[in-house]
Parts: sequence; C-alpha cells; structure tokens
Amino acid sequence: MIGKQLILLILGLFSIAESMGTTFQDPIKIACVGNSITYGSGVANREKNAYPEQLQSMLGNTYQVRNFGVSGSTLLKNGDRPYIETEAYSNALEFKPDVVFIKLGTNDSKLSNRIHLDNFEGDYIDLINSFKKDNRNARIILLLPVPAFTSDTTRIWNEVIKNKITPITRTVAYKTNSEVLDLYQLFIDQPGLLPDKIHPSSLGATVIAKRIYEAVIQNEIGKIDILKSKEVKVLETGNFYGYDLTDFEYKGITCKVVKPKKVAPGAPWVLRARFWGHEPQTDIALLERGFHIAYCDVANLFGGPEALKRWDRFYGFMTQAGLSKKVVLEGMSRGGLIIYNWAEKNSEKVACVYADAPVLDGKSWPGGLWKGKGSAADWEVFKTIYGLKSEKDIADFKGNPIHKIKSIAQGGFPMMHVCGAADEVVPIEENTKPFEEAIKANGGTISVIYKEGVGHHPHSLENPTPIVDFILSATHQKVNFAQIPAPSAEFRSAAGWKEGKGWWAQANDIDSLCLASKEIDLLLIGNSITQGWGGNRPNVTYAPGKEAAELYFKDLNWVGAGISGDRTQHILYRLNNGNYEAARPNMVVLAIGVNNFGDNSADEIANGIRKVLEVTKKKFSARTKIMLFGPLPTGLDPSSDRRKKYNKIHDLIKHLGNEKNVFYYNLINEFSNEKGFLKSHLFSQDGIHLLPEGYKVWGKFIRDNYFIATK
Repeated sequence: MIGKQLILLILGLFSIAESMGTTFQDPIKIACVGNSITYGSGVANREKNAYPEQLQSMLGNTYQVRNFGVSGSTLLKNGDRPYIETEAYSNALEFKPDVVFIKLGTNDSKLSNRIHLDNFEGDYIDLINSFKKDNRNARIILLLPVPAFTSDTTRIWNEVIKNKITPITRTVAYKTNSEVLDLYQLFIDQPGLLPDKIHPSSLGATVIAKRIYEAVIQNEIGKIDILKSKEVKVLETGNFYGYDLTDFEYKGITCKVVKPKKVAPGAPWVLRARFWGHEPQTDIALLERGFHIAYCDVANLFGGPEALKRWDRFYGFMTQAGLSKKVVLEGMSRGGLIIYNWAEKNSEKVACVYADAPVLDGKSWPGGLWKGKGSAADWEVFKTIYGLKSEKDIADFKGNPIHKIKSIAQGGFPMMHVCGAADEVVPIEENTKPFEEAIKANGGTISVIYKEGVGHHPHSLENPTPIVDFILSATHQKVNFAQIPAPSAEFRSAAGWKEGKGWWAQANDIDSLCLASKEIDLLLIGNSITQGWGGNRPNVTYAPGKEAAELYFKDLNWVGAGISGDRTQHILYRLNNGNYEAARPNMVVLAIGVNNFGDNSADEIANGIRKVLEVTKKKFSARTKIMLFGPLPTGLDPSSDRRKKYNKIHDLIKHLGNEKNVFYYNLINEFSNEKGFLKSHLFSQDGIHLLPEGYKVWGKFIRDNYFIATK
C-alpha cells in the first residue's frame, strides 16, 4: 500500500509540474576524457580543484560532469599507456555522455611514443567515433594540449606538442567536424601556472574550467549559407586550423571566409585587412566562439577609393547573407589605412576596430619622410592611388586616418591597438601615439598595448586573450564571470593561511563559525582585506586589522568572513552554498570587487556586485541591514587607470543604497588626501591592502555607522 501511495504521489508531482509548465529533465552529461592534467595531478585539493570538478561547480545541477582522466595515458593505441585500455575509458563510454571533452596528446610527445605519431590522426578519429557510436549527436570538443616548459627532449617536449600534435589535432577536428579549443595559447605566457612545467596548478585548472564553461553554455543560431549567391565563384575549399575555409570570387575580387562550427547569436564577424593567416591566434579564438572570419582583397590599394568601394560591396554582400550589420575590423600594418578610412565613412556599421602595428599616416610609411625607413616602391604606388604628383600635393594631403581623428572619434566604436614600442618600420611616434592622444582628446574610446623592446614584428600577442576579450565585449559576446557563482581554487599559504589550508578550508571554517554563532552583530564578508580583521578563524596567519578590531568591535559579536583572493563570483558561491544565515547577523558588511579588476571591466564588476547584493538580501532575514562598500579605495594616484576604474564602479553601484536596508558607502574621502592621493600611512605599497592604521579608519567608520543603521 505504501508503494502504491508513493507512486501516486510521484505521478501527482509530475501532474502539478506539468500544469505549471515545468518539466523534469535529466542533467546534461559531460565527460572529461584525458590524462593527468584532466585527472588533476599537481592540483592542490584535486577532488575539489581539478578542472572537471571546478566546471561542475560553475555549471550547477543541470549538468553532470564526470572526470575520466588517467595519469600518463596516451591517445596512441600503441603508446606506452593507451587511454583506450583503461577502466576510465570503459566507464566514460558507459556514461553515455552528451558532451565529451578530450584532452590527450601531451604524453604522446615523449620520445618513446612520438615514433608512432603517424597513427595519431587515425587513432584520434577512432576515439571520437567510439563516443559517437551510441550517441551520434554527442558533442565532441577537442582540447589542444597546454604547453610544456620542460627541457628534456626525450620526455614531454613542447616542440612536438606545438608543431606536430596540435596541427594533427586540428586536422582531426576538421575531418570529424568536431569542435576544438586552443588551451595552448591560454598558458604560453603564463609558465607560473604550471609549477612543474607540465601540469597546471589549481589556479591553472581554473583557466581551463572557465574556457570549457564558455564552450558549454555557448548559444548558437542556424548555419548561414554565405556562398549561395549566383555572383559567387568558389575557387577552393580547405582547412583553416580545423575550420572550413572557402576561397571565392565576388564581382571579380578574391575573397575568403572561414565558418565557425557553431554560429554565435547575432552572427558576429571579422573583416580582416591584408596578411591573411598571419599570427592567426585571435581569429582562431573568435572562430571557437562562433565568429565568421572574412577577407576581401584590397592589397596595394592603401585604403584608397578603390579599396573603399570593394569593401562597401563586400560588406553589403556579407550582411545580406545574414551576418551582423556591425562588423569587427582587423588590420595589421598597412591594413590600418583601409580599416580606418572605411570605418570613418561607415561608423554605424562598425562594432570595433583591432589594429596591430597599424599604418595611420602614409607619409610615415611607405613615405619614410620622417623617422621611419619607408618603402620607395610602395610610396610610388601610394602617390599614384591618391594622385599626389607634387611636393605641394604631398604636403596638403589629408587622406590618412591620422587626419580624420575627430570624425573617427565621433564614430562611437571602441578601438584597440597592439604595437611594438621599438617599431622602426611604422614608428609609434608617427602613428599610434599621436592617434591615441587625439582620439582620447576628442572623446573616443581607445586602448593600446605597447610591447616594450618589440619592433614591427611579431604582430599580435602570443596569448591573445586581451584582444579577444576586447572584441567579445564590443560585440556583446563576452561571458561575465564576475556574476557566475564559482568556488576559488586558491591554495597558497602566501594568502595569509596556514600551509595546506587552502580556500576550501577557509570557506569551511567560516561556515562552522556561522553555524556556531547566534544573533551576531556583524558578519564581515569580503576578500583579503576583510580577512585581515582576523577574529576566530583557526587557519588565518596574518591579521593586520587585529588591533583595530579589538578597539572598535570589542563590544560587538562579529564573524570575519573574508577570504584572500576572493572575487564577486566566489562570494556568490559561498553565499549560495554556505550557512551564513545561521548566524542571524544584525548587519552584513560587503566589501568586494577589487580582485576582479584584472579580468573584468567596470561594468562587469558592478554587475557582479549587484548580483552579490541580490543574493545577500535573499539569504538573510528582513531584519538584517547591509553595509555595501563595493571595492575599497584603490589606485594610489587619482589619475591612474586603477582609480578611474574604481570611480566608474562606484558611479554604477551608488544607487544601490536606495534599496531597503542597504546602506552604500564610498570611502575614498576617508582614505585620500586633499589632492586625491591615497594616504600612504593607511595603505601598503600596492595601493590595495590596508595597513593597521587603515583598519582603524575603516573600523571606526563601520562602528559609527553600525549604530546609526541599526537604531
């Protein structure tokens, strides 16, 4: 009888859910297949911090992520430890995943295995097909190996990873129509994230987890058939780093387009000028994220009238085919002339401009009239294109981007330049430097990365993340990790913790204190600055605010819930998964956001803070008041970019103080002098962390306003 009642109850629940428009759905199953890096070797607290585990925490209960990594395993069937012979492989197949991430190839670079690399492609295709056997719709995503910084060429060797295994993997992706994520570029400039030169640390695992998260949640729209027009003459098709490349003619002009595996919403695209395929890392990263990459030949037209006409026609063709009405313009070197001359006339059609060592004044290059070397042959072509027949014509010529700055700035599109500071071909003093200054003076938005000691080459960045993030933000494609709940993988004792007591231990300590406390006065939530108050935390070793706490909180019952390194997303995770409400605080103090500065824009950080406040209000009872500080003052110099970012964040969150039970404060006046500089006796040299005297200022402010707010 009990069993029958249970069945009826379950059926009733389904009926109620159906009537409410709710459906019960199995979680999407994700298998992480790989070697020791997937398993989590070298990762502190592997069971929590290996990248599959971090991915699970970020994705939540609608996904089921399983770690099928096996240390030392090879993709090669005749390698020394073939993955397909492991129990984990059998378990992964039995799991019947909806999504499979494969990260193999590192161990195949060993001398004992690389002699069999002729079999790598076929073995990889077989592995993919084995997961497709029971689920032909399974989404297969190949993860390129991270770089190895080792020197023993008989063991795991980066030259083989970079020049053999990675290209073969891309070929496999092309032939099987599998997706591919380039993890190599994310680590190539960060050897510190691989302490043993092979395995990412727990913080390195976070980098992988975040990139995979982006891929998992990436939305897509239907495929776009760009080449259906009768005016198109297909010349050749091929493989562009794992993606479909088509060379074609449109109205007699040579063009190219590379299609992504999944088209992102809005159908974003890049129109690249000149030097197709040179330093392609940015283009590849955008293809991964659903952008089309296109090219229309305007070689040796130096941004002149004919070049503009070609791009006008090509833009119309591409947008009529279904791509976004706003295009990303990418130009290297002389490509700067066409991207800016076209953008100046078509600002409403431009999403953003990425210019790399761009020529902005033809008199600089190819003219070579000043500091630059110039090119005599190209200068003659340039003069012919623009009808410059005399010295007076040259002196009066105003057809370069450098002459159109006011109009370009008024176009409203953001710009990014990447330049070698020692460029002798296209000197920055004659091109980007004056352009940058004038754009800003005219109200335009431009950011520039100057590569110290670098000449005209190499273009781009080994790790193109800053460029990619700029383009993703401009096209509204960027994932804001500041508002996605996630645990931290911080583990270092340098964070002010006892050795071996990483982020999870700190989070557990705080949770235990909250569960053991009843009706407290203050719950201080934040990062290392908040952690610095000390209190009853058993595994915190550095508490510069202890004296201030004893002075200003001596008659208050309080709990310090700050964890070094925390960002808004970590606070969100702790609030969602902790038991902080058990302490029933009269006042919650929120000071968070400064650790987001490196990865997030001011808008993203402000949105993260809004989300933290929203969750905080839901977490605690209506009687709990909230003191919102956002990030505490930072940026020693009031004119610094850091201070400007701080000011913008506070401009974006100050209205939150209008909400019920929320008291917003900006402490910049308390911590700075009459000229706006942060007071040196209150801050450490980084302009972020408080010294003991700084805690006294903050402590007095909290105490005074606590009694005002809780009257």
